[in-house]
Amino acid sequence: MKDTYRHKGLRKNLVEEVRIKGIDDERVLDAMMKVPRHLFMDTGLQKFAYKDQAFPIGCGQTISQPYTVAYQTQLLDVQRHHKVLEIGTGSGYQAAILIEMGAKVYTIERHRELYLKTQAFLPSLGYKANFFYGDGYEGLESYAPFDRILVTAGATEIPGKLMEQLKNYGIMVVPLGDSSSQVMTKIVRKGEDEYEKTEHGRFVFVPLLKGRSL
Repeated sequence: MKDTYRHKGLRKNLVEEVRIKGIDDERVLDAMMKVPRHLFMDTGLQKFAYKDQAFPIGCGQTISQPYTVAYQTQLLDVQRHHKVLEIGTGSGYQAAILIEMGAKVYTIERHRELYLKTQAFLPSLGYKANFFYGDGYEGLESYAPFDRILVTAGATEIPGKLMEQLKNYGIMVVPLGDSSSQVMTKIVRKGEDEYEKTEHGRFVFVPLLKGRSL
């Protein structure tokens, strides 16, 4: 697993492309510059790793478009030492970005194959997270509350259990909509039963499904 000067040059170009598209949080851009995206992709696709596109990673899932990752992460406003719950581990790329930003990451994956693969792979790059094989809709009640919750798949509704697991003044970012497209939605918990919701553009994600998949 090598991260060459060529890879770093391609990554710098990608980060500049994402910046031009409107991402201005330098912490997010710095994290993207440090994470070797090509190592998160199958060998046959690695030559495309620094294109601003999503690519398949197996189990009907994708590694998200870098701009989308940056956009969600910027909305989440992660600070160092924040306790972050990620719904949808996937390749582990998003988790690596959060860890680079100083977050303590708890991540749930419903596909056992991806869970096992990423649980072994991410620490091999030096990224330590807390991995769980389970149902993202349920969250992790025993580890709650969380400063931030990030949902990396399209939900048809806001998962109520995730809202309950958010700290007061915590932030959740979730794509909401049907299978064709979703609206990126930011939710801030203002009190015990008070939430502020804002919408931030349309995106396309794989669907957030209930239960676990073998």
